[in-house]
Amino acid sequence: MHGEYKMPGGKLVVIDLTVREGRLADVQLSGDFFLEPDSALEAINRALEGQPALADEAALAAAVKQELSPDVMMYGLSPEAIAVAVRRALHGEAEA
Repeated sequence: MHGEYKMPGGKLVVIDLTVREGRLADVQLSGDFFLEPDSALEAINRALEGQPALADEAALAAAVKQELSPDVMMYGLSPEAIAVAVRRALHGEAEA
């Protein structure tokens, strides 16, 4: 599954994932945003892995926020934008 979201005033957020037994799997975040440190990308993917496919945007954004350390800097990206891209992927709405 593939979903995209262009955050207002931000960058393109792209999510590719599969669903296994009702949970997110093989989650891969990409796009034209910037993260510091680079390891934050792995943390975001890890935060989304195993989340219920029926989770709403607020729950997905909260999972991302919980996984990120306070020193992470996001440029053109937010946990809420990631959540929108995930929901679009799950609902077959790939367009930004």
